[in-house]
Amino acid sequence: MDSQDILQDVLRCHLCEVPMPHMYCDICQLSICKLCVGEHISDESKEHKVVPFRKRRSTPKCPTHFFKQCELHCEQCDIPICLQCVSSGKHEQHEKVDALTNLEKKKKTLENDLQELENTIYPKYQEIASIVSVQRAEVDKTYKKLKRTIDKQERDWRRDIDTIVKILRDDADYEESHISSFFDQHESKIKHSIDEIKRIIEDIKKIINSNDAYVVSAYKSRNDGFKKLPKQLSISLPSMYPYKIEKDSILQHCGSFATNLCILNDGYRIDSPCTNPTTTEKLFMDEPKIVSYIETGYGPHKLSQLSDEEIWMSSTDPFMRLYNLDGDLVKSTQTKSMYAPTGIAVTSSGDLFYTDGRDRTVNIVKNTETQTVIRLHVWIPQGICSTFSDDLLVIMNSDDGKLRKIVRYSGSDEIQSIEYDNECEDFNPICFQFFHITENRNLDICVTDNTAQAVVVVNQAGELRFRYTGPSTSGSLQRIDLRDITTDSQCRILILERVFHRIHIIDQDGHFLRYIDNCKLCLRLPICLCIDSKDNLVVGDNGTSEVNVIQYYMPMT
Repeated sequence: MDSQDILQDVLRCHLCEVPMPHMYCDICQLSICKLCVGEHISDESKEHKVVPFRKRRSTPKCPTHFFKQCELHCEQCDIPICLQCVSSGKHEQHEKVDALTNLEKKKKTLENDLQELENTIYPKYQEIASIVSVQRAEVDKTYKKLKRTIDKQERDWRRDIDTIVKILRDDADYEESHISSFFDQHESKIKHSIDEIKRIIEDIKKIINSNDAYVVSAYKSRNDGFKKLPKQLSISLPSMYPYKIEKDSILQHCGSFATNLCILNDGYRIDSPCTNPTTTEKLFMDEPKIVSYIETGYGPHKLSQLSDEEIWMSSTDPFMRLYNLDGDLVKSTQTKSMYAPTGIAVTSSGDLFYTDGRDRTVNIVKNTETQTVIRLHVWIPQGICSTFSDDLLVIMNSDDGKLRKIVRYSGSDEIQSIEYDNECEDFNPICFQFFHITENRNLDICVTDNTAQAVVVVNQAGELRFRYTGPSTSGSLQRIDLRDITTDSQCRILILERVFHRIHIIDQDGHFLRYIDNCKLCLRLPICLCIDSKDNLVVGDNGTSEVNVIQYYMPMT
């Protein structure tokens, strides 16, 4: 039999070499045909257990008693055992199950693990690897662009420095030429007078020695003309004191960059909070309705929910007021600068934060004390929100109003920055006037950009997910006046449009779902909103100074 035949015919009966034997001895670990079973078990010097070939090795040998088969499985020791092991008393108090039953149980566990690995875990890791690959490519692209920007800035600096140095040298050359010319003239006059004096001295000496009465009597003295000495010059020589520029000043005025690698504590999830199949989808009511309202007496501009019973509100004055749902003023506090806050937010622990554009600060109010947590220097804070991880997201713009960015803070530490680059090759729409911000439950960041008339949504890494400018059926809306923005438990995004007094509801991917129209709610000038834990929409009406609680989901049964 050649080697090729051996490779193709490896499974034969151990006794008669008949191909494709149907039986197997688990004790001897030998393949046997049906005709040879009797001959094999006739050897009484050792035990045998002959099983169908497809069930081979289902009954393992005992590791302690080599020629014994393991009929049982010890649950506590998690090992197969034979009857001799049982009689030894070593497993007397342990729970024991049939070995084949345990094998089937283990196989079921293996099948479940395999299914979960193949259908859920492995695809998720592939998705994460793809995301990381895209992020890495973006890092490479960003740093190449960053280095080009640095090179360009270096050339600009060198050109500016060369220009400044040339101006300084030209000024020095001009001043030197002007002063030198003056000195040449002054020195020339003095030398001329000296030559004239020397000549007169020689003439006088000759007259004295001549004894010529006619010449002596003709002499006229010129000494009075030389007694008026040349003017004395007073000159203050120029000097240059190089101006020492501090590094921080250069970075502040000429630009700087920083890399923020934020490793989120929660990491990736198998199920998104908004796509978990166990989450019951809520259905919209045909007609949303106002279930309660609070009369405040002040035009609300910002709202933030402390609990389902209490809500913080700010207006155009320096005060932030806490109301309960009965309309009672629980307490109030005021800003340090005595100007209205530009944004307010309440954390999960109940602390109130507010941004103050006047003194460029982010502040926390605990009990009756206000403390400054963050103080900015070249940025002005605007909108603020508290995230599900209790970080703060703060919108800020530069003094000249040309630059915008979103900064994530953990306490007072900056851990992420999403900026708009004017020279970006790929236009990043996160710019201009976005003063309202919220975090969705899938960790997307949602902001309103009123200049671009759009809602801009980015993922937690700061990458653009989508822009919403209105329902696709109507195309881009004309002069959509975006005000506040919030999200609910279904990851749906609610956007307040002030001109038409209506609220857009879109899903987490930017698809329009419906309006909450003001026709039947009769709000006069809705300007701010938030969501309570029951998915009731809380809307501040600047026209009536009321805070209205609106139910728009059908009650859960």
